[in-house]
Amino acid sequence: MNILGISSFYHDSAAALLRDGDIVAAAQEERFTRKKHDPRFPTKAIDYCLTAGGLDINQVDYVAFYDKPLVKFERLLLTYLAMSPHGYLSFLMQMPSWLKEKLFVRNTIRKELGYEGEMLFSTHHLSHASAAFFPSPFEEAAVITVDGVGEWATTTYGVGQGNKVQILKEINFPHSLGLLYSAFTYFTGFKVNSGEYKLMGLAPYGEPKYVDIIKRELIDIRDDGSFRLNMRYFDYCAGLRMTNRRFASLFGGPERKPETKISQREMDLARSIQVVTEEVILNIARHVHKETGMKTLALAGGVALNCVANGRLLREGPFENIWIQPCAGDGGNALGAALFAWHHLLDKPRVADPHRQKATYLGPAFPDAEIQAFLDSRKIPYRKLSREELPGVVADLISSEKVVGWHQGRMEFGPRALGARSILGDPRSREMQSVLNLKIKFRESFRPFAPTALAEHADTCFDLRGNESPYMLLVADVLPERLRTLGDDEKEAQGFDKLRVVRSDLPAITHVDNSARIQTVNKDDHPLYYELLRAFHEKTGCPVIINTSFNVRGEPIVCTPEESYTCFMRTKMDYLCMGSFLLDKTEQEPWEEEDDWREEFELD
Repeated sequence: MNILGISSFYHDSAAALLRDGDIVAAAQEERFTRKKHDPRFPTKAIDYCLTAGGLDINQVDYVAFYDKPLVKFERLLLTYLAMSPHGYLSFLMQMPSWLKEKLFVRNTIRKELGYEGEMLFSTHHLSHASAAFFPSPFEEAAVITVDGVGEWATTTYGVGQGNKVQILKEINFPHSLGLLYSAFTYFTGFKVNSGEYKLMGLAPYGEPKYVDIIKRELIDIRDDGSFRLNMRYFDYCAGLRMTNRRFASLFGGPERKPETKISQREMDLARSIQVVTEEVILNIARHVHKETGMKTLALAGGVALNCVANGRLLREGPFENIWIQPCAGDGGNALGAALFAWHHLLDKPRVADPHRQKATYLGPAFPDAEIQAFLDSRKIPYRKLSREELPGVVADLISSEKVVGWHQGRMEFGPRALGARSILGDPRSREMQSVLNLKIKFRESFRPFAPTALAEHADTCFDLRGNESPYMLLVADVLPERLRTLGDDEKEAQGFDKLRVVRSDLPAITHVDNSARIQTVNKDDHPLYYELLRAFHEKTGCPVIINTSFNVRGEPIVCTPEESYTCFMRTKMDYLCMGSFLLDKTEQEPWEEEDDWREEFELD
């Protein structure tokens, strides 16, 4: 039986294919259209999934959609009616897309795909819950989902047992932890639904000076994990902005304009909302643990991508173990909807399997023959390496502080690069963070980089307390024995001056609060990537390398060999390794678009 899962129309559209419960393929539409967070109907992602499964649309038994459009439309109309006449312009902007495709999803699917079969509908947070629990390694678990908003729900908890998932309680719109965090994302000058991770990375530069104001004026946090927002300060219900003038007055002036200088206020706001978010998440977890009696927890929803909160939840929370859906946002709901249909609606059995999501390497792969055909067609110079020599050669390059683009195997499903479409560097280098940020990624200099560590050696560098972190969704402290003793001037550094302080013997991945967002790799998940890490460890004694996503600011992670080569040539990467082929930048013909393109993305 083949089930096609679809999520679309808001942000991060995606598709996923199940065959008899096995996850055949899953991918976000942005990787094919090159439009970041593409919300459109995922035609190209669907085409990929069907091709990966060797199917045409007539061989699909069910299409599962990730939410209930009529219920979401009801929430939209009732909200606009409650706010009327405020929000009239926003209402007029929303209606055409709703009346054209969002409301009549059945017709859209039939029109776009030529599909005549049966369709099944989940709800938004049931899709999140299903994406969290069904691929998890747990026979049973508590389930928490937290995001901006689905139909009405913004936060839910429930239980997953066997082949069923049940939501027990929910918090409804407009009271939303995800939208509260997004309001601060907007106010500090970053883009909603894509800049939240920037706010999280900015937080350690600030002080939590606004925590009391946030808790007094904006959010009422209750002991049972529930909360309510004071809507006098927000404009997201029916306006075109997240916050209003009262919010600006509360924090000493208007929002920061995008691309302008980041001040200490923005750093302090980031730290403060991060602290509040962590408090709410921990409160929810403690309550859910008490109510369900479960020892394990599965998480999904956009807020589950807050890896700092996840790290605290693992260290301080009541659960013995947690599992986080690696594509925790709305893209993952395509998979969640398909799994909900297979297990919950069709009552198919489930066996808990830690490898069910295949380490989330679920996207397209390009064999050597296809990569070589591309390189030869463009007369691109390369060196072909054997499978045995490739890890050692690339490890030598990284250890000599070369930046290497790494395109290997199936592309990752989710927002994190996990060693399939990655840019790699030496974490021991004092200069590597600034080089990667400004000359490779063309992004804000304060942004930290993540380490990938050999799973069996991660505890020699990081305080993971025996846990693995295969999806780069946990933050842990760098071990004290790895840290430098700082001088008085270094301890007193404020704001972005903290960037200049070398804090550990892994300076390029140690954030200013001595933490790191970690990916652990074992041999079964990605054998070639594991062998590269092992070769680097044998050469240097360091079991860690820098792993950042293979893209530049404003673009999705690369998918195809051509996209990888284009990104390689447009930046100051030194080498590109695609399949068995190694490309040296010094041997390439000059890239004609390079200068003009870089000016567009260059940062102060």
